[in-house]
Amino acid sequence: MGNALEWFDLLLYALLATYIGRTFFPADDPGVQLVQTYAVFGVTYLIRPIGGLLLGAYADRQGRKKALMLSIRLMVVGTLLMAFMPGYTTLGLAAPLGIVIARLLQGFAAGGEFGAATSFLVEQNAGRKGFFGSFQFASQGLSTLLAAGFAAGLTAVLSEDQMTSWGWRVPFVFGLLIGPVGYFVRRYVGESPALTTEPAPKSPVRTVFRDHWRGLLIAGGVLIVSTALNFILQYLPTFGIKELGLDDSLSYVALFITGAILTFGTPVVGLLADRYGRLRIMLPSALLIGAAAVPLFHWLTASPSFLTLTLCMTLLGLLKAAYFGALPSVMSDAFPTTARATGLSFSYNTTVALFGGFTPTIAAALVTSTGSQVSPAYYLLAVSLLSVTALLAGARFQNIR
Repeated sequence: MGNALEWFDLLLYALLATYIGRTFFPADDPGVQLVQTYAVFGVTYLIRPIGGLLLGAYADRQGRKKALMLSIRLMVVGTLLMAFMPGYTTLGLAAPLGIVIARLLQGFAAGGEFGAATSFLVEQNAGRKGFFGSFQFASQGLSTLLAAGFAAGLTAVLSEDQMTSWGWRVPFVFGLLIGPVGYFVRRYVGESPALTTEPAPKSPVRTVFRDHWRGLLIAGGVLIVSTALNFILQYLPTFGIKELGLDDSLSYVALFITGAILTFGTPVVGLLADRYGRLRIMLPSALLIGAAAVPLFHWLTASPSFLTLTLCMTLLGLLKAAYFGALPSVMSDAFPTTARATGLSFSYNTTVALFGGFTPTIAAALVTSTGSQVSPAYYLLAVSLLSVTALLAGARFQNIR
């Protein structure tokens, strides 16, 4: 629950980018305004590797629990700024600067979240690490469910002016619940049992870069297609609204359905991965994601409707659930226990910064510059091939199965 509520705040920015852009950026060109908004979304992801290294090393030295408590406190401060920062008409250039600071805090906090939380999950039971690890991404699916539900509900009952004026802030205020809820959950959970058997290295960061650089490449590589697809799914409602002229509320309902698939389907895949093998499920899924991207975008742009958008996002959501159900455990196996949180945090956040955080910006810029509404699909095809290569390398060099 703590992880889901943290990611809820991060996802809201992408879903409500249209309204946030109107609030914090000049309105000379709506297309440029949207790209600027997504650029802030992407730039703040650049701090995540730093947060990953610092908080990941802290988790390896001091324990997963302490790192998770610290990350949730930092996230509260960033969310508070997002919820109450005045707009461009009030503060001028200080307004976009303010949300950059808010996003930097959120990005730094989330940077340490993945490594500590994933390590904590997979270390509960070595024989069921696929299933336990799957709840890392299932909780992110739950955050998608919550964020899309808010976006769909608010855009259904509020006017455009109301959404731009104050409506988009409502879910960020709700997101402040991560403070008491997340703190309570994490305060009373026990520490990872794996940390009691092996002493922590003096410098987990140096250990990772010196001895486990291959693990960094493999863990980051297998994540590429998952994180790119994740942000493509978040971008598609805005794509439907801005490029295809679909209804705001219905576009978010499509993402709500996808969030439900990711929330409840991912643990099932994790369970199957423990039984039948992780790569047997992940390799076909990665190939199908790449193969399906272009046809689905062609279909969506040729027949723009709520039904088409929903079916496309549902298919992509099913493929994503199949791929990333076992992904946390595969990434974890690339590192030893004593440096796992550091290795996971850096590989995850570097990959998300390069292939995730800027995906909405790349997608919007590709559509704007090429004039082709299908262009984001070719990006997804390219990154799927990178992840297939990393999976094969993991099977060969890390003995990941």
